[in-house]
Amino acid sequence: MIKTIKLFFAIAFFAIGINLQAQEQDPVVKNILDEATNNSQLEILAHELLDVIGPRLVGTPQMQQAHDWAVDTYSRWGISARNEQWGEWKAWERGITHIDMLQPRVQTLDGMQLAWNPSTGPKGVTAEVVTIPTVKDSLDFQRWMKTIKGKFVLASMYQITGRPDYNWEEFATQASFEKMKQERDSLENAWRANMERTGYGRREIHQALEEAGAAGIITSYWSKGFGSNKIFSARTKTIPTIDIELEDYTMLYRLAEYGNKPIVKIVAESKDLGVAPTYNTLAEIKGTEKPDEYVVLSAHFDSWDGGTGATDNGTGTLVMMEAMRILKKVYPNPKRTILVGHWGSEEQGLNGSRAFVEDHPEIVKNTQAMFNQDNGTGRVVNLSGAGFLHSYEYLSRWLEAVPKDITKHIETHFPGSPSGGGSDNASFLAAGAPAFNLSSLSWSYWNYTWHTNRDTYDKIVFDDVRSNAILTAILVYMACEDPNRTSTEKIVLPVDSRTGEQRTWPEPRSPERRGGLD
Repeated sequence: MIKTIKLFFAIAFFAIGINLQAQEQDPVVKNILDEATNNSQLEILAHELLDVIGPRLVGTPQMQQAHDWAVDTYSRWGISARNEQWGEWKAWERGITHIDMLQPRVQTLDGMQLAWNPSTGPKGVTAEVVTIPTVKDSLDFQRWMKTIKGKFVLASMYQITGRPDYNWEEFATQASFEKMKQERDSLENAWRANMERTGYGRREIHQALEEAGAAGIITSYWSKGFGSNKIFSARTKTIPTIDIELEDYTMLYRLAEYGNKPIVKIVAESKDLGVAPTYNTLAEIKGTEKPDEYVVLSAHFDSWDGGTGATDNGTGTLVMMEAMRILKKVYPNPKRTILVGHWGSEEQGLNGSRAFVEDHPEIVKNTQAMFNQDNGTGRVVNLSGAGFLHSYEYLSRWLEAVPKDITKHIETHFPGSPSGGGSDNASFLAAGAPAFNLSSLSWSYWNYTWHTNRDTYDKIVFDDVRSNAILTAILVYMACEDPNRTSTEKIVLPVDSRTGEQRTWPEPRSPERRGGLD
């Protein structure tokens, strides 16, 4: 018995040794590591994309510039690339936003115009600032609306603190922290109840204020982090809508509530450019043995434009571009075709990837694997089998080729469950393709950089991004070399505990191909 156990362990250790030795001796894996470590292009790519081009809002000249830059960059690396049009979008360009409080004292305020909002012209708009009052019912609100003509309306609720909860937890007494949370909850409940009494929803009230003659809308979508606000699009057609950082917004709110009648001047010189084509940027390294089978790299290219879109999704873009560059250099003749998709208008509903899936069923049908990265600058820490019954067999085998100092951080979930949305892997999953999301460590993503004015180059953690490029390149290499097609057999999804009904696989959805134009 003892001899049998010893023999078992001897064989096991020998097998592990062979595996480690094979990993160390695989020339492609070795060269991937060497190229990524000693000749990384991540920093220069980040500079060119984020500092020079900047944010990539769909329909803007900067989005077009980014598409052209990516094609040119791939071409310099000897990789075939193109921009493929899939729709049209409202064309718009951000200009200078300048916000000044003129009364009761002079102060320049921190904020910006929201996307696709019309220009104020160089003279701007000057008006008193008022708050939305507590009303008894919709008739009471309509009476108040008769008083707002020619005034700026503060359309977001007042925040009693600009400190995130973790700061309170570190420094406040427990009693003080609990008191603050109770006051905040009470204010939020009162704000929601008051909005219901106005008769308008959160989205509709801006148009109602515009129709009533307001000079403009001032909001503050605080992201619950120091100095961090979510920046999205305007809902007004003819008057300015701006978002002001919490510190200045709450000051204006207090001045208005105390009867100090603050006066603000807004200059927002944006440009309406009519209609712009929308694209996906596609690049490929043609397969030598199975050119009609595809391993797909995926990252959305567009961003909101509060910052420069560094972690959403500049870092995902950098990972895929760097992985393609490395693969072209060290693995120029893959067995399967390697295709990278830089999708447009993900932020408005996965439109670019949904269009690709709809327009290229022959590629989706022959996808060996798709790897998507989207959620921030952190190293990959989570990989799910996405609901494919046999995903463990091939993903685990591919991961064996990845250095242990990378995989030791990754938690795997097999067979997992399919994503119904959230990022572009969902577009491929809905069509039945084995698409996997490389999910990242947070680095305070949701509060500090996701769709915020703080999503900028300085938030990138390049060591983590480099790790992700290595991981992606090796997974792609292994998927290309695998002698077998990946199984796309799906699990039987469980019963939904809320509805009591059997859950079903997500279904493909058509993209919006005429954004902001209908």
